[in-house]
Amino acid sequence: MVAKTKTPRKKTVKKIRKKEEKKAKKIDIGIDVKIPEAICEDKNCPFHGRLAIRGHIINGIVVSDKMDKSVVVQREYMRHIKKYERSEKRTRKYLAHLPPCVKAHVGNKVKIMECRPLSKTISYVVIESN
Repeated sequence: MVAKTKTPRKKTVKKIRKKEEKKAKKIDIGIDVKIPEAICEDKNCPFHGRLAIRGHIINGIVVSDKMDKSVVVQREYMRHIKKYERSEKRTRKYLAHLPPCVKAHVGNKVKIMECRPLSKTISYVVIESN
């Protein structure tokens, strides 16, 4: 007796094709940044996932990349003190999600942007690395 091999149904083939198309699809996030060439399957990636970004764009330097898929970004800014008519340099650290398609290491200049809270402390995502 010959064993019959089942061919996949049309519906399952269509679903598989749709999934493959979604993986290769790059989304324009509406900001003038370089879209990464690498493709990732991270759901919290603004380019390949479903994460919406909004609000401020912050430029900074990566201080630490020891966490899994997260980085610490430090930003320096000047604050004017009216009483003494002087300015002082201040720093602020932000925790940001790092998608696998964006490569960033300690010392790199990055752009981060606001998103919905991804954890208790992370509400930013890296959108560009120089």
